[in-house]
Amino acid sequence: MTMTIENILSRYRPNVGVVLFNRKGEVFFGRRVGDFSDLGEDNDAYRWQFPQGGVDGDENIKDAAFRELKEETGVTTARLLAMTPGWLAYDFPAEYAKKKWIGQRQKWAAMLFEGAESEIALDADAHQEFDQWRWGELEEAPRLIVPFKRRVYEELAVSFAPLRDFLRARR
Repeated sequence: MTMTIENILSRYRPNVGVVLFNRKGEVFFGRRVGDFSDLGEDNDAYRWQFPQGGVDGDENIKDAAFRELKEETGVTTARLLAMTPGWLAYDFPAEYAKKKWIGQRQKWAAMLFEGAESEIALDADAHQEFDQWRWGELEEAPRLIVPFKRRVYEELAVSFAPLRDFLRARR
């Protein structure tokens, strides 16, 4: 069988992520629930990440981004600012079995949080993804995420920095 781009892409789970900015240009980090000691690192070292999750069936990316944001953070008062134009992908580590997938391909949404912090509810969905949250700097993201996702987070930090700078200039 000849490997085509479509064959390769079909082995990467379609996923969407959200970089949620506040009006100060800071970004939302959630601390993942669970035990990550199987990564061979300090259990708390790489638990912080942006909201992200799978795209359901024929769901469009924008709808998936808003759904994931609401499920993982409770946030509904957000405005879409930008989307990555293409897919960003990463491979799962060999010991990290995820059904038929060898990794994830992601579209990323930059959104502006326009609500009150009291809107943030990490237990908004039955499957709670995060147990803590905080605002932080975009450039922190690569060192907070698990190593196999780091390259994607480095690209996001560079790509969304001008948007962050624009938000800060408007204050």
